[in-house]
Amino acid sequence: MDMASIECVSYSDSMDDDDDDGVGVGGVSHLPRPILVKPSSAAAAVNVVVVSAGSGGGAGGGGGGGVGVVAGAPAVPPATSVHELLECPVCTNSMYPPIHQCQNGHTLCSTCKTRVHNRCPTCRQELGDIRCLALEKVAESLELPCKYYSLGCPEIFPYYSKLKHESQCNFRPYNCPYAGSECSVVGDIPFLVAHLRDDHKVDMHSGCTFNHRYVKSNPREVENATWMLTVFHCFGQYFCLHFEAFQLGVAPVYMAFLRFMGDENDARNYSYSLEVGANGRKMIWEGTPRSIRDSHRKVRDSHDGLIIQRNMALFFSGGERKELKLRVTGRIWKEQQNPDSGACIPNLFS
Repeated sequence: MDMASIECVSYSDSMDDDDDDGVGVGGVSHLPRPILVKPSSAAAAVNVVVVSAGSGGGAGGGGGGGVGVVAGAPAVPPATSVHELLECPVCTNSMYPPIHQCQNGHTLCSTCKTRVHNRCPTCRQELGDIRCLALEKVAESLELPCKYYSLGCPEIFPYYSKLKHESQCNFRPYNCPYAGSECSVVGDIPFLVAHLRDDHKVDMHSGCTFNHRYVKSNPREVENATWMLTVFHCFGQYFCLHFEAFQLGVAPVYMAFLRFMGDENDARNYSYSLEVGANGRKMIWEGTPRSIRDSHRKVRDSHDGLIIQRNMALFFSGGERKELKLRVTGRIWKEQQNPDSGACIPNLFS
């Protein structure tokens, strides 16, 4: 994005009140929102015209050589072209104060300023400590849609509030919940369900009850002891059942927990129970499934699930305690529904 200079022009209240069409000096529309006016020549400069209702004064930009406002130049919607103007040419992310510029008016974000060793990536001039205050002011006046608007988010935010919202937006894509390896795939829930089935070969089950048997020949090993997760479809939603071993203190423990494929607010509508036992002993866990917004490691490290100490796990396994054999059963229900009503469809045992 080449820019030789940024020039801000502001018109005061001296316009004729008889101009009902709201057109001021030079044919520039008298609007309360900023607009970007493209120069008619092929000059490298970009001119930002800030037209404020009921306010006066001007603002300075970068180095000289700017092109003035051209009468009758086409106005470009601020939600697209001005947003491109605020895009860092190095990392392509949106720029936030402090926005830096070189003596020729080329801008970049503060993070990339250190990455390019204080040299302009466009003209190779030394950057120094010049702030592009004009562009920072333009950004303050903008209101832009959430970047996840194509996924359904209808919200519009001031430019400087937009980044915080997007980090928490309910429409942002989900990370792949697979725990066996680090997977960088993101997407909506239907996409991730197909991804888990086709790419990770995860077992898919319908119904809200489950009965799984976990076997490991050497219960003292915890390396590579993460079993493949299982996905359940019930109540029109998808749930991920995890079971794995990890080191807690000096001895391994075994943990089972459920995650909800959706947001935290929706996850609160459901509850689940897990049960493990043998030889006249039983352990039961009841809780609310965690959203896959929380990473697998975060849930595991918070111990939010059924935790079985190794000695107890070996006791449940029976025999000579040389092999881990655990049967974990459980069910999922909606909070508005009586879990004993029998409305759930039993799942096929695996």
